[in-house]
Amino acid sequence: MSDSDKRGRNRRWALWTGGLLLLGAGAAVAAYFLFFQKQGNLTNARAPFEAPKPVPKPRKRAAESFQWPIYGYTPQRTRYLDANIKPPFKKLWLFGKGSLIEFQPVLANGFLYVVENSGMAYRINARSGKVMWQRRVGSLNASSPAWYHDRLYVATLSGAITCLDGRSGKVLWKKPLPSRSESSPIVIKGVVYFGSENGTVFALRADNGGKVWTYHAGGAVKAGLAYDKGMLFFGDYAGAVTALRARDGSKVWSAGTSGGAFNTSGNFYSTPAVAFGRVYLGNTDSFVYSFVAKDGQLAWRHGTGGYVYAAPAVADIPHFGPTVYIGSYDGRFYALDARSGSERWSYAAGGRISGAPTIVGDIVYFSNLGDKTTDGLAVRSGRRVWKFGHGAFNPVISDGKRLYVTGYSSEYGLLPH
Repeated sequence: MSDSDKRGRNRRWALWTGGLLLLGAGAAVAAYFLFFQKQGNLTNARAPFEAPKPVPKPRKRAAESFQWPIYGYTPQRTRYLDANIKPPFKKLWLFGKGSLIEFQPVLANGFLYVVENSGMAYRINARSGKVMWQRRVGSLNASSPAWYHDRLYVATLSGAITCLDGRSGKVLWKKPLPSRSESSPIVIKGVVYFGSENGTVFALRADNGGKVWTYHAGGAVKAGLAYDKGMLFFGDYAGAVTALRARDGSKVWSAGTSGGAFNTSGNFYSTPAVAFGRVYLGNTDSFVYSFVAKDGQLAWRHGTGGYVYAAPAVADIPHFGPTVYIGSYDGRFYALDARSGSERWSYAAGGRISGAPTIVGDIVYFSNLGDKTTDGLAVRSGRRVWKFGHGAFNPVISDGKRLYVTGYSSEYGLLPH
């Protein structure tokens, strides 16, 4: 073989080798973008969105007849109270027995119902902070109770749900569960609904605990269920969001997620909020999600820099518009456009935000787990207007007259100056 033939053959081998290397590199890049790279923000402009309807002003009621009966206030779990109550505040009373209080109390007719992580439940006079009764419902708890017709329903990590008489604290019925539960119950038309760690969603008769139906999800259901227009909505630890018919537990739709690396699904610990024909909730893949409530199509996802354990607060703020408020483990608190998911403003809290916010009037409150404080921000600008030196997970509830703040292991009754 001549020298020129050898040179030509070497050039062809070099070209073949270079081409194969380029193909390999291209395949590697494609595989990276397809399987390894984390997904980005997404907006589906065609997803239906219900225009906000005028909300009539709530009838003025005395604080002693007001009800904040479940975690999230309304059956839709929107966490919004339209009330003219704002700082500065003065402290009326302090309650604390030294045990962690991860979830805020509920309120009915002048009494707060608090359940500590230790499994001890209390009835507290909302005006004075005086303990009216206490009752052990388990050895470990991580949820808010539900109040319904002077009865209290508590699902615990001890693997049981207990019904107490609201006035006396007497146990009316108790039902063991096949697994632990940290799903804050909701009661609709005499039926109590909640999830559990083995993926079972329960519908039980509120009067006696009798089974109405059960549904088995693909992963642990740790969040509370939200209710709207005859349907129940929840996320699970398999990364799915599901809608069930409340009357019989039949599945209407289920939607998966792929917001993590390798197109994997994160976990839904966040209790959903339902508003404007949408379902809103956070995921441990760092995204906040919006699904169409009717059929489950993905409307948008918005990324943060860390886990989103928190549940959202959602409201149509006058002179601002429909907005989703939620915190992240990245240390920021976000206000997102409820329709598109675009960021309206964000606030650097400087510490992890694990619990759900609450909107009272023109202020949205959240707890900072990093520095154990509670902040109040102006809903339209994100400017901080109040800071309280106690907090951890879920911040406040209100009866329109007083503000009740949950610290790390204490409850505070505050009154505007």
